[in-house]
Order: sequence, then structure tokens, then C-alpha cells
Amino acid sequence: MLPATPMGDPRPIGVFDSGTGGLSVLRALHAALPHEDFVYADDSGFAPYGERDAGFVQQRTHAITAALQARGVKALVIACNTATAAAAEAVRAAWPQLPIIGVEPALKPAVAASRTRRIGVIATRGTLASARFAALQAAVAADVDCVVQPCDGLAAAIDASVHQDDGPDAVQPLAARYLAQMGRFGTGPGEIDTLVLGCTHYVLIAPLLQALVGPWVRLVATGEAVARQTVRRLGPDGLARRARLGELSLLSSGQTTQLDRAARHWLARLHVPAACGTMA
Repeated sequence: MLPATPMGDPRPIGVFDSGTGGLSVLRALHAALPHEDFVYADDSGFAPYGERDAGFVQQRTHAITAALQARGVKALVIACNTATAAAAEAVRAAWPQLPIIGVEPALKPAVAASRTRRIGVIATRGTLASARFAALQAAVAADVDCVVQPCDGLAAAIDASVHQDDGPDAVQPLAARYLAQMGRFGTGPGEIDTLVLGCTHYVLIAPLLQALVGPWVRLVATGEAVARQTVRRLGPDGLARRARLGELSLLSSGQTTQLDRAARHWLARLHVPAACGTMA
């Protein structure tokens, strides 16, 4: 008789964002870990986070972490730059046995990629005002000129774009206005040749942003790096080993029908079975 195939750790991985932007990170996670089960939590009932104070974001991050821990997740990916900046260290202290992986604007990869030594960062106001971002920016200040741009309302517009007939039309002029405020993009002297997408929502509209800044400007996001870090943190014994593709559970503190529609739109190519439920 052949020995039983080891199953590793079959518990799901939790992924959390204030809205649907974290679905961009979930796409990267699923690509790296197609046999894992995931629970995606969308806190749209209390969004947006980007213009909220740090205390509010910390309280909601604790609440979501507790809800996902109660569902038996083996790791948590905070797929939200604002929540990572405001609350990652606090939830790690509260749940020391739970691997918690955050996201942050990819300034160091952007510096490595830039040839003009001028990079741009678009993010929420909360992310850009955080001590965590200030430390990231200070670490690269000697190597590059960093142009930062808060994009109030852009994440909310991206969320709404899936549910409203005129949604995509509302996103384009808003994104164009913020990018225009940053100066010239291109590969010439003094031009921004690398753009950091410092909010997971913005990755969902990467083709639009690329069209606005031009084909020679490099867009930098963090989804693949987060997936690699998740694999490292779990280790071989923490990964599920099964033949079937993983399953996806969706939770929302807002309208579950909206999250279900967004998942079908942004995750259409994954072909992952999904069930949607309510979260307080």
C-alpha cells in the first residue's frame, strides 16, 4: 500500500481590504498558490479608509482580523496599504502566532527601476501621511526625487465602476487629473519614468493608468512580492498539498451582492468557485 499523501495545512488564508482593491493582491496570491483556499474580507460597510483617521483604521483592522481568526485562517494578508500603515504592527502584537503579511508602496523597487531618478507615488491620503510611508520615503531620499500624490476618491470610484453604468467614465478623468498634477511623465531628464501604485485598488485600473502616463513609464505594484512573502512565511509545511484548485469565500460588511459582482468582474480569469457571506 502506498503511503498517504501529506496534506500540509489545509486551512484557508485570509485576505483583507477596505473594499475590492485587495482582489488585485488575491489574484497574485492565487497565481502563486492555486491549491490554497482563501477567505476574502471586504470592509466596504466602513470604507473608504484612505481619508479616515488612524484610530478608526486600527479599530476596523482589529475587528476584521478577529473575524478571520474565528474562521480559522492560517495566515492573514492585509491587502490594504492604509490598514498596513496604520495597524499592521498592532495586530501582529495582538495575534503573535498568526503570520500577518502587509503591503506597502514599493519605493525601493521603483528606485531600482528608475533611470531618470524621478519616481511618482499615487496613494491614499492616509497612506502618504503615515509614519510608515515617511520612513520608506526617507530611506530613498538620497537616491531619487519622489513625487507623491494623494488621490482622494479614486479608490471609491474604482469600487463604484463595477456597479454603475457610468462608473468607468468617472474613473478616467479623476485619475487623469491627479496624474496631471504630478508633472511630466516620460524618459527624459527630470521626467517621472516610474510610477508606484500605492493602493491596491489602483492595480485594478493599471491599463488605464498606463495609457495616461505613456508606454515607456513603468508601473510598480506589490502583489507578486506579497505572494512570495506569503509563501516564505508559511513554509512548505504550512501550504496545502492537494490536487484540486482552492476555493474562495467572500465576506463583506457592506452589500454582499456588490462584492460578488466585483469578484466576478476582477477575478473572471481565475475560475475559482466563490461563496459570498455577511460580516459585521
